[in-house]
Amino acid sequence: MTAILVENLVKTYNGVRAVDGVSFTVEKGEIFGLLGPNGAGKTTTVEILEGLRAADSGRAEVLGMDMRRDGSRIKQCVGVTLQTATLMPNLTARELLDLFGSFYPRSLSPDDLLARLGLEEKRNARVQTLSGGQQQRLAVALALINDPELVFLDEPTTGLDPQARRSLWEVIGDMHRVGKTVFLTTHYMEEAERLCDRIAIMDHGRILAMDTPRGLVQAQFTERAIQFTIPEGVDPALFAQVPGVLRIVTENGDVVLYSETVQRTLSSLMEWAAAQKMELDDIHLRRATLEDVFIKLTGRRIRD
Repeated sequence: MTAILVENLVKTYNGVRAVDGVSFTVEKGEIFGLLGPNGAGKTTTVEILEGLRAADSGRAEVLGMDMRRDGSRIKQCVGVTLQTATLMPNLTARELLDLFGSFYPRSLSPDDLLARLGLEEKRNARVQTLSGGQQQRLAVALALINDPELVFLDEPTTGLDPQARRSLWEVIGDMHRVGKTVFLTTHYMEEAERLCDRIAIMDHGRILAMDTPRGLVQAQFTERAIQFTIPEGVDPALFAQVPGVLRIVTENGDVVLYSETVQRTLSSLMEWAAAQKMELDDIHLRRATLEDVFIKLTGRRIRD
């Protein structure tokens, strides 16, 4: 069954289409990821589905209800975390969950949610005394207080340390196991690959590709990557001379060569570097990743 249906969604700001005819579906019980660089239109798309913005045209249904007609009913059935949560600073974590729970006909135990999010020791702490990461986890607890069928998590692990991030992954995994639908945006490729059943990559207001993480990689790459570090001042474009190189990308100071004949290319690379008296460090082979797909489709890294 379909949890979200989007058809030809359009939203324009000052003559620019932030969302330009977007269409996709999200099935009940799946974790669906929407990825895109800054300014891609993903936040506007999510906010339309959350009922925070109105689309100019197109169709958006959430849990079988029309976003335009049934917005109030939909909000009773979904949970939302925003990129930047503004919480009431003088309430305690427990009081804030009690308050949000009172907005719904049915709510979960605040103490249970605080325990699930690793905040049980902060139940009586005022929100203003919590760290940024703790406030982010509290925002996720607030999104779950009404036991929603569908949860929108907009960059939920931003600001969390690695341990807290993995703890939240376990919470999201628990939602998945009990059949909840999760709509996730994130700037962490590892997070998207690990959690999402399907991913849509968006840029300039349009969906560029959509599939499982593995399907996206297989559809975009038949080649493998040779990654290495070069001496300072060397132009990566020089490696286009190496036989078998299809494409060159620089990645965190490294050079990545893509080849469908990786053994031939690697051998030729070593011979070419020796002839140039150039030392290449930390050479290793790897398969294409979701990050590679993202860069290939958008020309940018996810945080650009």
